Amino acid sequence: MKAITLVKEGRPEGAFEVRDIDIPAVESDQVLIKVDAFGLNYADVMARNGLYQDAPPLPSVLGYEVVGKIDKVGSDVSHELVGQRTLAFTRFGGYAEYAITDSRAAVPVGNDLSNGEAVALATQYGTAYHCAYEMVNMFEGDHVLVHAAAGGVGTAIVQMAKRKGCVVYGTIGSDEKIEYVKEQGVDFPINYNKTDFVEEIKRIRGKDKMDVIFDSVGGSNYGKSKKVLAFGGRIVNYGVAVRSGSGNKLIASLKMVFGFGFMHPIVLLMRSQGAIGVNMLTVADHKPHVLARSIKEVLKLVQAGELKPHVGGKFKADQIAEAHAFLESRKSMGKIVIEW
Repeated sequence: MKAITLVKEGRPEGAFEVRDIDIPAVESDQVLIKVDAFGLNYADVMARNGLYQDAPPLPSVLGYEVVGKIDKVGSDVSHELVGQRTLAFTRFGGYAEYAITDSRAAVPVGNDLSNGEAVALATQYGTAYHCAYEMVNMFEGDHVLVHAAAGGVGTAIVQMAKRKGCVVYGTIGSDEKIEYVKEQGVDFPINYNKTDFVEEIKRIRGKDKMDVIFDSVGGSNYGKSKKVLAFGGRIVNYGVAVRSGSGNKLIASLKMVFGFGFMHPIVLLMRSQGAIGVNMLTVADHKPHVLARSIKEVLKLVQAGELKPHVGGKFKADQIAEAHAFLESRKSMGKIVIEW
């Protein structure tokens, strides 16, 4: 089979090669999927830059989610699944014509969703659901801050917060994204390249602060976010996009770690606050049924018209470098999909 293989770290140009490799063997509890399309995630960009510690060693095949038809099943999996169109979370290996996954991390999808809409439901909407509906609660009238609101997960969280009747604040990197995030449900867009979000929230809210904050940036962005977290508030971190830049890796890592700041449990107790971390790769490794549950619930909401995944870019497999560059430019809005 053909697989888009990461052969060297650094800039997207020249980082990938299309190679012929063996179709992976299927273990007893796995399914093999003939891939029609796969999604691009910011973790892929970080892996390409050598900044993602869980990424496999080079040469490697990246990719967290695929959509396609089940081609083969393991001995412990029902053969009735063969031929079924399926969305699946993959622990790497998604950038290929065939991919394997734990059968519990594969969810059947109908033909009413496009490839792009389908793959958006795995990492993006699955992560958003787990963060926003399982790890914390949001209630009508809550004031919610979503960082990177125009991104794939950000878009999903905004829609989920709005569905609960929340007032939504969203940080974005350019004015070009303002209308997009408003369409998704953001009430107060904040261009962080023009305005300090802490000061803008103070201007809007006065002494009142945020009930829930979702942060995928990490580092000092997380540290600043704590300044606008209300008593009784919850902050959820699910990424460290701040770490994606170039330069000295050790210095950048230390800067990121110290940027988070320190939240002692006694301080959280006295303020009745919650600080939560989410790593969906860990969830997929140890509780794949939880991941599948999130995707299934999201699929129900999409089919009911309550959520609408947005495809922000569609590329062919031989355009993988362009797709990576587009995502890394932070100009994308919504999900990026790659089709064979």
